[in-house]
Amino acid sequence: MGMRIGGTGIGHPGGGGRAGVDPAALLAVRSYWHELRRRAGGELPGRADIDPRRIEGALGCAFLAERIAPGMARFRLAGMHLADLLGIDVRGIPISTMFGFDSRDRLAEVLGRVFTGPGVGEVWIESPASLGRQALAGRLLLLPLRSEGEPPMVFGCLVTEGEIGRAPRKLTITRSAVEMIEAMPPERHLPRLRLPEFSEAGFEAAPPPPRAKPGRAHLRLVKSD
Repeated sequence: MGMRIGGTGIGHPGGGGRAGVDPAALLAVRSYWHELRRRAGGELPGRADIDPRRIEGALGCAFLAERIAPGMARFRLAGMHLADLLGIDVRGIPISTMFGFDSRDRLAEVLGRVFTGPGVGEVWIESPASLGRQALAGRLLLLPLRSEGEPPMVFGCLVTEGEIGRAPRKLTITRSAVEMIEAMPPERHLPRLRLPEFSEAGFEAAPPPPRAKPGRAHLRLVKSD
C-alpha cells in the first residue's frame, strides 16, 4: 500500500511493525513544514507542496487529515504506525477514534485552535498497560496547511514509545499546547529544536520557544494543561 501526498507515491516503511517509532520523526516533519513555509514567504504550505521523499524516514507515522466539523478531522492519508495502533486502516476515520472518550473534548479544542488560529498543535499522549499490552507514551504533532479549494487540512505526525501489543490502543491526552502563528513571515532560520528523548516517563517536556527578535515573526504559545 502506498502513501501519496501531493502527487508523489512513497510506500509505507516498516509495514506492520509493532514497536514504537523513532522520535526523530517529529523533528523531521516539523522542520520540513517550517522549510516549506519559508519558501512560501511566510504563508502556510499547501498539500501539493509536500514531497514525501523529503520525510521518507518519517512516513510510517506521518498523516494528512481534513476538517469535517469544528474541532473534528478525519484521516485522508496515514502511515502504517497509525494503522498498527488502531488495528485497521485509518483512512477516512476521525482522529478522535484513536482517543478515549475522556480526551476527545481536549483533542477537539486543540484541533479547533490549529485550524482557526492557525496554530501548531502538540499533544502528549499515553496508553496505560493492560492485558496483552505494555504502557505506551508518545507525542502528536499537528501542522496547519493552506486551503486549496478543499476542506482545511493538517499535516501531522504521531510517534509512540513501547511495543503496541494487542490493538486497538486507546490514547489519553496528558498535556497539550498550541503555538499560534502570527501574520508576519517566519524566521529565515529555523529555531534550534531539541529532539524529544524517550524515558521511563515517556517523552520529556519540550523546551520553551525562543523569544523572537523585535520586528521578526514569532509563534505565540497557548497552553491548555
